[in-house]
Amino acid sequence: MPKMKTKSSAKKRFKVTATGKVVGGMAGKRHGMIKRSNKFLRDARGTRVLSAPDQKLVKSFMPYAG
Repeated sequence: MPKMKTKSSAKKRFKVTATGKVVGGMAGKRHGMIKRSNKFLRDARGTRVLSAPDQKLVKSFMPYAG
């Protein structure tokens, strides 16, 4: 049986922690920073743990991660 393929886009954007949670960057920081408030930009720094439905979706793209 051949191995399942991992989505390259998912492995570049998300990481699975040791406990099985999926961590990803905050949304809304790709472009258009000039129109966003400084408070939004500050709060959108770093990474966050995805919600349960999003974690399930991302894990389907990464069959061998956690």
